[in-house]
Amino acid sequence: MDSLPFVKMSGAGNDFVVIDNRSLDHSLTREQIAQLCDRHFGIGADGLLAVEPSDKAEADFRMRYYNADGGEAEMCGNGARCFARFVHPLRRADAERVHFLTPAGLITGEYVGDEVRINLTAPTEVKLRQRADFGWGEIEYHFMNTGVPHAVVFVPDAEQAEVVAHGRAIRRSSIFPRGTNVNFVQVTDSAKLIVRTYERGVEDETLACGTGVVAAALLTHLVHHFALPLCVKVRGGDVLTIDAKPDGGAFREVTLTGPATEVFSGEIRI
Repeated sequence: MDSLPFVKMSGAGNDFVVIDNRSLDHSLTREQIAQLCDRHFGIGADGLLAVEPSDKAEADFRMRYYNADGGEAEMCGNGARCFARFVHPLRRADAERVHFLTPAGLITGEYVGDEVRINLTAPTEVKLRQRADFGWGEIEYHFMNTGVPHAVVFVPDAEQAEVVAHGRAIRRSSIFPRGTNVNFVQVTDSAKLIVRTYERGVEDETLACGTGVVAAALLTHLVHHFALPLCVKVRGGDVLTIDAKPDGGAFREVTLTGPATEVFSGEIRI
């Protein structure tokens, strides 16, 4: 059995196993990743992040992200902030920012005191005021791809939302052939939202979802005409800040700012 060094990190309660694979010595199977993320028999995490070398001059590293079920995903907002924090000592000493590649595009991380700000690629597939019956009567939902797909449902009270049951039904609907993450969004005032998220790949509610709060904030801007930036309180209790420049129904310079902390480090046999 091989020994795998790791760091456990948390981005607003969204937690990750992070490994340094710049040497490309580690080739983990889907089953091994799922076991590492298992909260009873492994380290426990919502996903795994691997630092790999970049083959592009504009990037310092490549970020690989795997959900807790071992499947690879295009992007993870809170994961990207944890990734940026993890590689902080690995980047060039004279670099003020870090640039890394993901399947969703080039991401830039910037260190803002104890927090990390990342840019995200421009959202796509925006659909407003859609209606469907997912099994409990027709509801209105909205959709946006912020690197990964997100459905957003506005609710009067996020605490009362049936996140797992309703989230699973929407996530599995034939309307979304690739599946989708599902965000239940309560608008508390013109500057703050409360968001609870059912995550595809984790198949449960998570304490935070970075790309989900970005989708929630940008769709709130489009649907309710609230000004950006917007602050979002997530299930873990932290507040994330989302900003962007609206551009004729689209967005550019999308950013996500929030905490990214190391929880513990160690080695595990795989």
